[in-house]
Amino acid sequence: MPKINGFRLGIYIFKDAEIVDFAAPYGVVSVARRMDPSLDAFFIADANRPVQAQAGFTVLPNYCFSDNPSLSALLIPGGSGTRQEIYNQRLHQYIKSLPPETILTSVCTGSWIYGHMGLLDGITATSRKEPDKAESSPPGMVPTDRLAQLAPNCNVSRARVVDCGRIITAGGITAGMEMGFQLLRRAGYDESLISEVARIMEYHQAYENYRCDVEYGV
Repeated sequence: MPKINGFRLGIYIFKDAEIVDFAAPYGVVSVARRMDPSLDAFFIADANRPVQAQAGFTVLPNYCFSDNPSLSALLIPGGSGTRQEIYNQRLHQYIKSLPPETILTSVCTGSWIYGHMGLLDGITATSRKEPDKAESSPPGMVPTDRLAQLAPNCNVSRARVVDCGRIITAGGITAGMEMGFQLLRRAGYDESLISEVARIMEYHQAYENYRCDVEYGV
């Protein structure tokens, strides 16, 4: 795969987004920038004001939707806030406005948003597989089961990462690391650079365990 010069990852940040979901892929890109400064990662919100993620963690977005920043990939994290973002029409319109070459990605329950929009119909996708206490007891629902409910025409996978071309989804919270590595692959970086990023992050053993847990689809 030819390398994409100046690959830019835009991460959508919203109220009650899961911190590790967006921090892990951001961290992967941040470390990779030590070897290629043309890489970039930044936060996008629906308005240009601070956003409170999970546990009171506050993020100042770099851009809002109306800024229309150039980006190679959009990432939607999960978190309890996705239950509201499923119905956020401003977000839906922004996603629909992106050029067809923009990669659409998610971590954890972020895939619910794409599922609700019908973008996962006929393809394979994943979400978090391990429920929390509320989700594992009635009337809760395991996130992968909720994805199947939201997107009945989607083939729900238990793979850690599912790459279906334009849309890439990753499983639970820490799978954001693997999403970051997969985006480096899609940007055209070779395994030697990706392995070096994992080594610097002291994640190399987990990387070796998970690097093959990627399902490719249409």
